[in-house]
Amino acid sequence: MSHASSDTEHKPYQQHHFESMQQQTQATLLGIWLFMAQEILFFGGMFAAYTVYRILYPQAWAMGAASQNVWLGMTNTIVLIGSSVSIVMAVHEARHNQKMKVLKWFAITLLLGSVFFGIKSIEYGGKWDHQMVPGLNWNDHHALETINHHLAEDAQIAELPKGIQLYYSLYFAMTGMHALHMVIGFGLAFWIMGKTAKGCFNEEYYPHIEYFGLYWHFVDVVWIFLFPLLYLI
Repeated sequence: MSHASSDTEHKPYQQHHFESMQQQTQATLLGIWLFMAQEILFFGGMFAAYTVYRILYPQAWAMGAASQNVWLGMTNTIVLIGSSVSIVMAVHEARHNQKMKVLKWFAITLLLGSVFFGIKSIEYGGKWDHQMVPGLNWNDHHALETINHHLAEDAQIAELPKGIQLYYSLYFAMTGMHALHMVIGFGLAFWIMGKTAKGCFNEEYYPHIEYFGLYWHFVDVVWIFLFPLLYLI
């Protein structure tokens, strides 16, 4: 009596339109990487705009970066790196079918993400209070005072450099889009946690957790580029 090989055996979590789990895994992995490539192109457009305008308005970019709170940006960088570590741990525990530990590490990831949002809200609130939001709440006098407050006495400027509003427009566009991706990540995380609690995954089948990890790492890497470009350079 012949037995089906493990590669062709139909598993309960195998979708009907795939011939094998191997085919299903390869197809979903390809889809994830295509999605990630699209996201890279999406952010690539904003990074390209940043590069062009930074070349055109170097003083504005220098003054804009000087007005940022580097310590808050650094703290957020450390927080996101920590959240990447916790997601790695969640994937590790999923491989060993440790449901409660997976939920624990996801909860830690969401907690760290919440800390990131809290710090970012402080930054955004400060920009709004100092009227440094182009198109919504901008005041040249207050912007000039804020920038000079962050500069040394011998580096004070008498007027805003040309292109400073472009810098802040890109700052809000790039960090805002990054934050939107984190919000989406929060929604996905809660959904995956619900499926995990219901026992939908085991040591053989946990693609949602693994692919979420890839997405979250991508979001973290984007911030690791945004931090030096907007705060340090």
